[in-house]
Amino acid sequence: MRKRSQIGFISAVVAAGMAVTGCGGSQTTGGTEGASDASGSTKIVIATQSPLSGSQSVVGDAIKTGAEYAVNLQKEEFKKLGFDLQLSPQDDQADPKQGVANAEMLLSNPDVLGVVGHYNTGVAIPSSVKYEEGKLVMVSPANTGVKLTEEGKKVVHRICARDDSQGPKAAIYAKEKLGVKKVFIVHDKTAYGQGITDQVKAQFEKDGVEIVGYEGITQGEKDYSAVLNQVISKSPDMLYFGGIYSEAGILVKQAREKGFKGVFMGGDGIDSSELAKIAGDAVEGVVFTSIAGDVTQTAEGKKWADAYEKSMGKKPETFSVYGYDAAGVLLEGIKEAIKANGGKKPSREQVLEAVHKTKDYQGQFTKVTFDEKGDNQFADVFIYKFGKDKSEFVGKVE
Repeated sequence: MRKRSQIGFISAVVAAGMAVTGCGGSQTTGGTEGASDASGSTKIVIATQSPLSGSQSVVGDAIKTGAEYAVNLQKEEFKKLGFDLQLSPQDDQADPKQGVANAEMLLSNPDVLGVVGHYNTGVAIPSSVKYEEGKLVMVSPANTGVKLTEEGKKVVHRICARDDSQGPKAAIYAKEKLGVKKVFIVHDKTAYGQGITDQVKAQFEKDGVEIVGYEGITQGEKDYSAVLNQVISKSPDMLYFGGIYSEAGILVKQAREKGFKGVFMGGDGIDSSELAKIAGDAVEGVVFTSIAGDVTQTAEGKKWADAYEKSMGKKPETFSVYGYDAAGVLLEGIKEAIKANGGKKPSREQVLEAVHKTKDYQGQFTKVTFDEKGDNQFADVFIYKFGKDKSEFVGKVE
């Protein structure tokens, strides 16, 4: 990544400030006396942090757009309270350095009261260090790395399951439902990829499934022949991959071309419609666990998905509703903090306290109660299987 000069940094801050100002229309006027903070601002901003460019942008945009939809639906409610609610979407580029730079910029804007993000655990962990310094609460729709909520940071929260839930459930499902006896495990050397494969590996070992290989690949490469030749030589029942859909699509396509006949399985990182576009016909039969369920499984969920598409101009991805629900948790916390502060604009500390106390919040898809670490007590794990061109919901993994 490029080193930023002082001029480049100032330009980035100015551009980001303009983006914040431009989102959500004009500021409210009239009826806001007493509602502003010490600086006189009636603006309340929540930010998103996810990859909006690059190979992971499909899921990153789904998170951003889900949060944006939630903000759009609550603008009028906040206006009645005397506040101009806005969204500041940030592109963390799936890069830890960019995530930290964005976090520092957000902290410099006193109107930013919370963050929905991230997608990558490897970006969330260093960024959360900055959030902790500034008491800026974070609600993640997608980060599964165990370490994230084990470091003791008060600002960190997530509505999804952790790898130490998803990984073992994936391994148990593979053995009991898919009859896997021999597995070759591959990861992408990231905090997420290694985190989930370590959990999967431990459960396979516990259950007596033979692990015939455990190798890493490098993100962004286009030829995985070296590791796939090892896979073919070992003839496993399953190739399990811990990583993102951009690499998974190439890996499964090349594996099938080399004659691999076993099951290809991954975690929530491959949960994207882009997998089918990258892998082509090889995507059929790919199985994956996800910490996000299918909102369209209920009549109410289908109604929400239709309204989302009409409003946002695109069909929801699996993580769209989790971006929506994470934003919903954050906005509910801000409203509670406003109430507790006598109708005045709350501080970041007050919002953090309110969000941390979230109990039995019913989102569009998931229910949320945070434990002391910031993990959701109602988080679940789900299983999906790809048909010829799209994934099909199988059910919740018990």
